[in-house]
Amino acid sequence: MSELPPIAELVPHAGPMLLLHRLLECGDEHVVCEVLVRSDGLFDSAGRVPAWLGIEYMAQAVAAFSGMQAHSAQESVKLGVLLGTRRFETNVQDFACGDVLRVTARRLIHSSSGMGAFECEVQGDCAQQSARLSVYQPPDASDFVSP
Repeated sequence: MSELPPIAELVPHAGPMLLLHRLLECGDEHVVCEVLVRSDGLFDSAGRVPAWLGIEYMAQAVAAFSGMQAHSAQESVKLGVLLGTRRFETNVQDFACGDVLRVTARRLIHSSSGMGAFECEVQGDCAQQSARLSVYQPPDASDFVSP
């Protein structure tokens, strides 16, 4: 198996908005990433970040999946949009800064129009989250740019 690229090459986020730490595994229909919960002042308060941030961890894992597909095809990473979240379940109210989380995204549906759905999970020592994410990646990234 070849070495996986750095997460910053796969996800179109930069600086403090890149929340994933690294790519652990990627297959034809799934991706597994690692998050090191940071205390950088962006989302944390008193050494904790809110559980709803798990949705962003999941969305960035989906972006990493898409980025890895682009990387494998020797194409540039494209922007995408999280359209919605269904059945978000969590057993925690927050995560402790310093926690290491495992984020999994498994593709359920993909259409040629750019629409897709992923079943996602965030797991930690005591944390368990799951949700289904609906996403859209337009064929042309200029669709996101105002004229």
